[in-house]
Amino acid sequence: MSDDLDLSDDSGDAPSGGGSKKASGLAALLPNLLKFVAIGLGAIIFIVTVSVITFNILNRGGRSQTIIPSNNPFVGAQPLYTYFSLIGPIRTTTRDPIPHSVVVDIQIGYDLDSNAAATELIARLPELQDFVRVYFRSKRAEELGPENEARLKQEIMEQLNTRVLSTARARRIIFRQLDVMQMQ
Repeated sequence: MSDDLDLSDDSGDAPSGGGSKKASGLAALLPNLLKFVAIGLGAIIFIVTVSVITFNILNRGGRSQTIIPSNNPFVGAQPLYTYFSLIGPIRTTTRDPIPHSVVVDIQIGYDLDSNAAATELIARLPELQDFVRVYFRSKRAEELGPENEARLKQEIMEQLNTRVLSTARARRIIFRQLDVMQMQ
């Protein structure tokens, strides 16, 4: 009689007594999907960590291995300017306790083919000569050294453009002569 007992339901499912139900749809894919996402994230973190460490070792802690040359041959050419040279050599003294004699011959570069600038520079020639004399008279001998020439040129250009010239613009300053001598 015990052989005649049927343990299965009419629905065809296994008895619910001690067996597990089979998951279907998204619930069946979720553990596998999470496993692959975790493996992917782990791989990305590992690759980024190895790349950063390798880059820092090759780069020696961030110090640059390349030296940039000061006069780069690939920098664009300087624009062409017309130079105003009628100021001529100016002789003056410095403001030192023991004055030094200064002889300077300056040229002012302005835009090529700028007739308005040429006209204004010629019209203001006495003002330009006075400006150069006063400018160099206000300096000390150590301020007029060769190591300060770039700063001097920049200062002169800025002061010319803001104080002396109205329509013309000085684009470049050149010293044809800059001699500073101790007076005896």
